[in-house]
Amino acid sequence: MAPSSQATTVLDGLPGIRSWQEDFYRDLHRHPELSHQEHRTAGKVVDTLTAAGYRVHDGIGGTGVIGILENGPGPTVLLRADMDALPVLEDTGLPYASTERATDPTGHEVPVTHACGHDLHVTALLGATRLLADGRGSWGGTLVGLFQPAEETGDGARGMVADGLANLLSHVDVCLGQHVMPFPAGTIGMHAGPFMASADSMRVTVYGRGSHGSMPQASVDPVVLAAMIVVRLQTVVSREVSPVEPVVLTVGSITSGSKSNVIPDRAVLQLNIRTFNDDTRTAVLEAVRRIVTAECAASRSPRDPEFELSDRFPVTDNDIATTERVTHAFSEMFGERCVELPQGVGSEDFSEIPRALGVPYTYWGVGCVDPDAYRSAAEAGSVNQDIAVNHSPRFAPVIQPTLDTATQALVAAAMTWLAPT
Repeated sequence: MAPSSQATTVLDGLPGIRSWQEDFYRDLHRHPELSHQEHRTAGKVVDTLTAAGYRVHDGIGGTGVIGILENGPGPTVLLRADMDALPVLEDTGLPYASTERATDPTGHEVPVTHACGHDLHVTALLGATRLLADGRGSWGGTLVGLFQPAEETGDGARGMVADGLANLLSHVDVCLGQHVMPFPAGTIGMHAGPFMASADSMRVTVYGRGSHGSMPQASVDPVVLAAMIVVRLQTVVSREVSPVEPVVLTVGSITSGSKSNVIPDRAVLQLNIRTFNDDTRTAVLEAVRRIVTAECAASRSPRDPEFELSDRFPVTDNDIATTERVTHAFSEMFGERCVELPQGVGSEDFSEIPRALGVPYTYWGVGCVDPDAYRSAAEAGSVNQDIAVNHSPRFAPVIQPTLDTATQALVAAAMTWLAPT
């Protein structure tokens, strides 16, 4: 029996769990949790994996969970889902919309919403693990379901690795993952090679000398200094990077001062940098430091600037052979609904896990927008205006066929290795 037929046999059980999955998804969406606070979600994952017969390890890197199902000799496949939500106020109007609030790491109370679809990732992976457990007569090997905390802060995968993830896994052959994206539901998108960008957030503090607004001659004005830095930083991408090399440098925040007639003594800039190449990444970060330092010297800043890096994500560079193998399986499963996705500058920390384990990986997109709504927006030329994207308060994947497609994709990809030949 061909692997695709084996996957179809396992997926024969999908109608029997569909109602459970949809209810589970609505519950997760209604009860989101911030990064490193995914205790309720992790508990529900543990209960579901245990009931399906998996050997479960929890508390990895804080709230991370893995479920291991050994089913005779064969390869080991790791499937990953992320669990955390965002400090966003939901504006979807859904009957199961979140009204949750939580305390963020700075001590502030914030709204919490699954505005990136991680609730759907968890539900799809739990569905796939259950189907594969029920259908173990159709495959051999070991399946690992990994449920990761804190993807949004970029340190969840590293935390699981640092907490001894590899010691819990005797061997892994391949790592596979997916993410819902704002294109038509029912569609799967693949991309071989560099798919998603690395990301670095940088907090820059520059110092001036405070003064009364009527006596600027007695000051070193950090507001003007910050403005000059912002302007000069625009030349990094336009004049220091090849036009064919994708790079994004964004100044997302400038904070300084408290009153119109007071010149403050410092300003804080928050930057975000996205690249696909390690050499370019290093060059851009060095260029930022050089420009900021030079502008501070030009303004006679009384103190050296300070630089703090955070929320660092690696490049997601899909292994060519692995991607081709999964694409073939998806083409058999989904036909023309398996499409080629362009490179994007979003970021993910999934690849930290296969890199730490020394194994190949691939990561794909799952469409989650109502196909008719997307088609109408495309025909009107208003996709950017009318289709809510990840992290938007209006982001709301249609449950079906998104959930079915995501579950089918995980099973089909896993069975590419697990199905006997």
